[in-house]
Amino acid sequence: MRFNPFSADIRRDPYPVYRQLREMPVHKTLGMWVLTRHADVRAVLLDRSFSAGLIPRLIGQQADRHVRGDVGRIERLARKSLVFTDNPDHARLRALVNRVFTANAIAALRPAIAAIAEELVENALGRGEMDVIVDFAGPLPLRVMCDWLALPESMREQVGDWTHNIRFLLEPGLMQAEDFTRVQAVVEEFAQALAGVIAQRRAHPGGDLISRLLAAETSGGDKLSDEEAIFVCIMCFVAGNETTKSLVGNGLLALLLNPEQDARMRARPDLARCAVTETLRYDSPLQLTKRVATRDVDQIRAGDQVLLCMGAANRDPEVFADPDRFDITRNPREHLAFGHGMHGCLGGALAELQAEVAFETLYRRANGLRLLTDQHEWQEHSLIVRSLKHLAVAL
Repeated sequence: MRFNPFSADIRRDPYPVYRQLREMPVHKTLGMWVLTRHADVRAVLLDRSFSAGLIPRLIGQQADRHVRGDVGRIERLARKSLVFTDNPDHARLRALVNRVFTANAIAALRPAIAAIAEELVENALGRGEMDVIVDFAGPLPLRVMCDWLALPESMREQVGDWTHNIRFLLEPGLMQAEDFTRVQAVVEEFAQALAGVIAQRRAHPGGDLISRLLAAETSGGDKLSDEEAIFVCIMCFVAGNETTKSLVGNGLLALLLNPEQDARMRARPDLARCAVTETLRYDSPLQLTKRVATRDVDQIRAGDQVLLCMGAANRDPEVFADPDRFDITRNPREHLAFGHGMHGCLGGALAELQAEVAFETLYRRANGLRLLTDQHEWQEHSLIVRSLKHLAVAL
């Protein structure tokens, strides 16, 4: 068989192909080694000799191809963001940002998240139906992050478009010349807007995320520069918005396609967190990620690209019993939806909290939820994120 992540069948339902791929120890396609078994994917995620620095290199190649000259901030964003860095840069940035993204800080956001979710559901109840993606799952993480950063109103209407455009940086191989030029301009516009906010917060700090990032300091006195703080803020949106939207949409679809689980959730809204964890395993928002080998490992040679299929690993029967069954009582803590090891998702706890509040609010406020169509269209602008374009439901 041949694994083609561009195919329409994969977008609709990648899991039958994943089942076949797991029968092979490794598979090579499009010049990459493809790993699908839980043990193999986890091992590479834990092995620091597999570099996460492929994205900056690809962005540099795109810059050479499309822009003859200095590309400025977009290249620095690629080289200095947590998502793309290896040690020692990664360890330094993580040590600072971890001081802000604490469990207590995220838990303290619950009332604000609940208030936004209540408002969005209330609007939908007035209409009797909604597009879960457009009206609920999309706006929720954007508004939560804007509030946590305390962004001025003048920025908030633009953040969604900025985030959607900059998302291309996670998959630079998909960018054409016009895409690169647009993303470069958007990064500069977003960064300049944030620079003004950061200057204001340095002069008048508060309890918001930007103020706390600027105040974060290691025992050795190290702090984030203004530009590093800008990059953290940008990546909070780029890495967190699309995946959280997908988590809520994929989870609600799975619940409504499985009546017994829908009924269980309705009878016990306290299972919302379990439903989120099972969604992360069953239909992972982030399906794929890449690494580059820096040493020879079996048939993989130094310099080879490795495609890690978290979506496949999360349905490995060696780890999860009856893996193709959606069961919100399963509590599968071994899932790899947030990655693992050094590059484990910084915002994973925040994504889980938002999805938990979203499910709990929907099931508490609406007496019933019903799909309005059995034809579901999946987004096509990303190969690595599995997300619905629309999800129409009656409430």
